[in-house]
Amino acid sequence: MIVAFSVSPVGVGEDVGEYVADAVRVVRESGLPNRTDAMFTSVEGEWDEVMDVVRRAVAAVEARAGRVSLVLKADIRQGVTDGLTSKVETVERHLAG
Repeated sequence: MIVAFSVSPVGVGEDVGEYVADAVRVVRESGLPNRTDAMFTSVEGEWDEVMDVVRRAVAAVEARAGRVSLVLKADIRQGVTDGLTSKVETVERHLAG
């Protein structure tokens, strides 16, 4: 499965980069395939391990902010691995052709 999620503190002002970095650090240290862009962090793995990473990323932000916003989207598809790469490669192939 691939989960794209965004976690952000609420009520700490406009500059939330250091809080978001705490969440992204959890994802990167998980060892699961992941990507971060301007809006979301995507992580790929089995249900329990991905959801555990999301839970810990939220907890990392919550430890410094009393309120946290979480947006999550999941692609649950059995038997697919390396979806983070293969989905993008498919789109790029269609754009090139």
